[in-house]
Amino acid sequence: MLTECEEKISIPVHKRQRCEVWTRVMGYQRPVSTFNIGKKGEYYERKFFLECNASLEE
Repeated sequence: MLTECEEKISIPVHKRQRCEVWTRVMGYQRPVSTFNIGKKGEYYERKFFLECNASLEE
């Protein structure tokens, strides 16, 4: 059950806007929704990482 606050800020389903995910492919940005089945599979298998900052001190 929703709390009173959640009911006030809730957006009805028919008024919601779909979120579109874009990614860089072959040097330019494209929406993932336009990928073919093979490219979508490749996108979902990607591993994301954070690179550590280089340090001059050891």
